[in-house]
Amino acid sequence: MNEELNYAEMLEIPVETVTVSRKEKKKRPREEDLSERVVEAVNDRVETHDPAFAESRTIERAAAPGRSGTARRILFGELIAVCALCAVIFLTNIFMTDSAINTFVRGLFRGEAETADTRTYADFSLSSVVNEYVDADLAVSETGVLSFTAACSVYAPCDGEVAAVNGDAQNGYTVELRHSDSFSSVLSGLTNVYFAEGESVLSNVPLAYTDGTHAVRVTFYEDGNLLNCYTIGEDGLAWS
Repeated sequence: MNEELNYAEMLEIPVETVTVSRKEKKKRPREEDLSERVVEAVNDRVETHDPAFAESRTIERAAAPGRSGTARRILFGELIAVCALCAVIFLTNIFMTDSAINTFVRGLFRGEAETADTRTYADFSLSSVVNEYVDADLAVSETGVLSFTAACSVYAPCDGEVAAVNGDAQNGYTVELRHSDSFSSVLSGLTNVYFAEGESVLSNVPLAYTDGTHAVRVTFYEDGNLLNCYTIGEDGLAWS
């Protein structure tokens, strides 16, 4: 206002005739009011379900799959059963080597079709258990037990494998020979044995030695039954 009066006096215009009009300045909206209006506008659009705005929802995560209590108990029970079966097989393998379960397991691992030896005693030729130059009287009892007493080497009556060796030198050793899955022989009263369990033997190679202290006895078995179907002739032992 002072500027207008000074300008009028400079032009020598009477001050009383000067009309001063004051222009009011427009108030600029405050930034706070502007932000509030923007927020209100956005809220109004959201409330009217404007498709330009996505609705915020809580995302529910699926629970991780887990084993139920029943499933865990079943699994634990199966584990116990397997451990018990392994323990039974282990114990029977030690204390009951010829049990049914051990025979079954051995058959699974070695293959019955490939390793089965189905030969019977009649498929074997008998050989003399002593050298022909040895002066020994061989006799066969009515039950089929061959026996003699002499100091000499003792031979296996047929080719086979040593299944077991028992006894001692003082009381005499006993050797069981397995010739097939069903046919076997047993020689007892031996002073020394030259082969160990699991080794193969031939009928023309000495199996053991006897010093004549004990009588040597030889028996033959088919499926566990004592055989009495052989004779002693000029050519040695032969099936009758």
